[in-house]
Amino acid sequence: MHILLVDDDAELCSLLREFLQREGFTVSSEHEGNRGLAKALESGIDLVVLDVMLPGIDGFEILRRLRAQSKVPVIMLTARGEDVDRIVGLELGADDYLPKPFNPRELAARIRAILRRYEARPAEPNARLELNGIALDPGTREVLAAGKRVELTTFEFDILEMLMRSAGRVLSRDALMEKFFNRKATPYDRSIDMHISHLRKKLEAGDSLIKTIRGVGYQFSRSPEDTGIE
Repeated sequence: MHILLVDDDAELCSLLREFLQREGFTVSSEHEGNRGLAKALESGIDLVVLDVMLPGIDGFEILRRLRAQSKVPVIMLTARGEDVDRIVGLELGADDYLPKPFNPRELAARIRAILRRYEARPAEPNARLELNGIALDPGTREVLAAGKRVELTTFEFDILEMLMRSAGRVLSRDALMEKFFNRKATPYDRSIDMHISHLRKKLEAGDSLIKTIRGVGYQFSRSPEDTGIE
């Protein structure tokens, strides 16, 4: 897998490149925003590790432009304690974030967790799901809401599929975090919450298809009568 590091700290990139190469990855790096965006849009890049603060254009603008053209997975690097940066990054389409400073092993673990979600899966033509106005086809990875196609990221599709297969039952944040990020949920980790928020914006038209069960997790409503937030 080819990992692109976009960070203006050349020394950090050098250390990460050496570590990730030992972990079996091919690694490239760019230290300026415009060049980082151009490289991220090239074919053959499997995941981008993107810093927020960059010369040229910053990481948020790179992510905004990247998401207009590509679904390549992105891990944002944010300053520790900058909650706003993490939320903005997830809102713009980042798959995950990691606050600096961090352990390279943690970065490698997060890269692997995300790439597992993006691996091609065999088609399941007989496993189409239809619930509460939403149709999901695992074979074509197509989602329809009220008969209209909805564009979802790989993470959003997989989270929706898991919720729909468990419709009527509550899935805890811990279970979702373990499944999609291979780590336990923490009170301040907003990754799953932001992906759920994106799904709601894309799928819901008034009623709440995905219920929040406070202090526990999320539940996909089987029918319109079950919609609502608790």
